[in-house]
Amino acid sequence: MSWFQTFLAEPMYNLLVWIYTALPVEDIGIAIILLTVLIKIVLWPLTGKSLQGQKALQSIQPKMNELKKKYKDNKEMLSKEMMALYKAEKVNPASSCLPLLVQLPILIALYQVLLVGLNNGDRYRLYSFVTNPGTINEMFLGFIDLAHPAIWIAVLAGIAQYFQAKMLQAQRPPKALREKEGAKDEDMMATMNKSMLYFMPAITIVIGATFPGGLALYWLIVTLLSIFQQYLVFKNERETDPGKS
Repeated sequence: MSWFQTFLAEPMYNLLVWIYTALPVEDIGIAIILLTVLIKIVLWPLTGKSLQGQKALQSIQPKMNELKKKYKDNKEMLSKEMMALYKAEKVNPASSCLPLLVQLPILIALYQVLLVGLNNGDRYRLYSFVTNPGTINEMFLGFIDLAHPAIWIAVLAGIAQYFQAKMLQAQRPPKALREKEGAKDEDMMATMNKSMLYFMPAITIVIGATFPGGLALYWLIVTLLSIFQQYLVFKNERETDPGKS
């Protein structure tokens, strides 16, 4: 774990402290928001590719279901035809998950940094050019204590995640096609997505109301930024190919 602390956690912690000390007011909430924006900008290309990959896989789902129906008794041929479909449609099945795996260590580091940043006890090592603030003001906007659970921020984060998931929700096939075998998998996927639409925001609220409010604030801001990015990605996609709108 030494490399994790040296190359991810400590630099991120120092950046948070540097932002905090550079602000005209001592407000860790504003520092968390700015840190979140900076991290989102760095990860913007990766998350953009992940979104495009998700939409691309969703768009070819009907064709994939037809192949599953046609070659249900021939797994080898199904695999070859699926790869041919990916190549023909210029879709990389790993493009939607690999960027998320790259982001995971960064998100874990940020989680630990926020816990440390909201705790005036043990800290990571500060770089020589970063001013030691002594103690950190844990109040956000003068009245929200981010060192303790902030239920309303957690609720807002859950609501924001609902709208984020809503934008990515797979559409169910037309009613007339739902009985066809090739559409059953797609309909099942849409049903599962609909369940997750409510489940994940609920989990976000429960977890956000348990951990310090700084983490809930981070989750709220990163979700709002993700909604904005999704809007831009899908808007550009519709303008490039009006048939997908």
